[in-house]
Amino acid sequence: MRVIKKIDIYLLRNFLGLFFATFFIAIFILLMQFMWMHVNDLVGKGIEISVLAEFFIYATASVVPLALPLAILLSSLISFGNLAEKFELTAMKAAGISLFRILRPLAFMVAMLSIGAFFFSNNVLPKSQMKLWALIFSLRQKSPELEIPVGEFYDEIRGHHIFVRSKTRSGELLDMMIYDYSNGFENAKVMVADTGRLAASADKRYLILDLSHGESFENLDQQQQRSTGTSKNIPYRRETFSHKRILIDFATDFSRYDESVLQDQHVSKNVAQLKESIDSMRVVAHDRSLEQSNRLINDRYFGRESGRVAVLPDQVLQEERQMYNIDSLWAHLSPAKKNQVYALAEESARAYGDQIEYNSLMLDDAERYIRKHQIEMYRKFTLAFACLIFFFIGAPLGAIIRKGGLGAPVVISVVMFIIYYIIDNTGYKMAREALWPCWAGMWLSSFVLLPIGMFLSYKAATDSPLFNPEVWVMRWKKVMERIHELKGSLWKKYKLLNR
Repeated sequence: MRVIKKIDIYLLRNFLGLFFATFFIAIFILLMQFMWMHVNDLVGKGIEISVLAEFFIYATASVVPLALPLAILLSSLISFGNLAEKFELTAMKAAGISLFRILRPLAFMVAMLSIGAFFFSNNVLPKSQMKLWALIFSLRQKSPELEIPVGEFYDEIRGHHIFVRSKTRSGELLDMMIYDYSNGFENAKVMVADTGRLAASADKRYLILDLSHGESFENLDQQQQRSTGTSKNIPYRRETFSHKRILIDFATDFSRYDESVLQDQHVSKNVAQLKESIDSMRVVAHDRSLEQSNRLINDRYFGRESGRVAVLPDQVLQEERQMYNIDSLWAHLSPAKKNQVYALAEESARAYGDQIEYNSLMLDDAERYIRKHQIEMYRKFTLAFACLIFFFIGAPLGAIIRKGGLGAPVVISVVMFIIYYIIDNTGYKMAREALWPCWAGMWLSSFVLLPIGMFLSYKAATDSPLFNPEVWVMRWKKVMERIHELKGSLWKKYKLLNR
């Protein structure tokens, strides 16, 4: 019993060391990929270090659900690959310890990690996602850091293009040309100056541009039309100045996006909030559908006749139906009246079609809202369950291939994770587009990979040489020999029949 406990401690120590190492490596890789996607929101904005650190923290929290299954797959594969390569796994089996008994402490620990991953996705991830996207929207709204290049037009200031031929060491801009399109291209202003200086206002909401010794050209077409109301225009107005100060709207200060706007988004809710939102939206969608159908039926089709039925007795209605024959009335209409009836019918049908299309769009919005919340709810469970599946894929696979280190295990782990990502992304798109039920699309990767894990666990427990090329060559030879024997027996029977 003490030996088994020591083996359990030994396995846990080896696995935990590899797990933490691979987990931080996976976090780093996924974080770099996430940063590359949002590099345009970060570069050239003059963001403070504290804001960047906050962005890194929230981005790290967002990639944890993906990094955890990958780390478990890679660490379990390397751990059991090392054990099999050093024949430690063989020694344990020779001592009478089965593979499933060896896997038991690690499986228990991975199960605890899966539960922790679910609570992380349910409690921590929604808050971090809300703060992360609020920070991303804030960064997107921030104006870029002002750095005028030399020898090219700078267009980061909205409505302005600035060209500078050279700069001095003190920051003075030489031979400037400014195109002002803030009032539209047809009312552009062009300014040239020998020297100039750019500075931000005290409240960081405006840019102050001081120009010296220059000229400005302004198109007066808009002012001419406002004053005279005619299209006759004056070409431009020319102004020569020795000093001119221009105030440009350019908010350089960093302002926070309101996080309360994102509270109703599916990424910022836990399971209880998602269920509540789904139930409330289903009630809203049902009431909306019932109201639209009743309004369409009562107002468009049967509303008028139902009103007459409530007022007139049956005998009067029967006499009216006998008195008026639609075919006879249509036959007595003139061609002009028939065309008028056609036009009215077409207009009425178009109005009904527009009403139905509008109702469909309103219902589609509700259904899309429900699907997004259902997908997010199932995702919290599937990512946690993927940790268990990847453990029962990685550990048996490492015992079978008998290779440790960072060579073959890394390649196999990356391939398996890519397969998982493709399957999971396919199911997500099917669920998002309402081609499959949400539960089927989000659990697709688990349905596919779970049988693979069970198959590999069975093969590892029975010491099956699944990846031994010599065994597959021998089996291929036996199959070919069997085929030749069947051919020979069939040829002998054919000869006997033709005698």
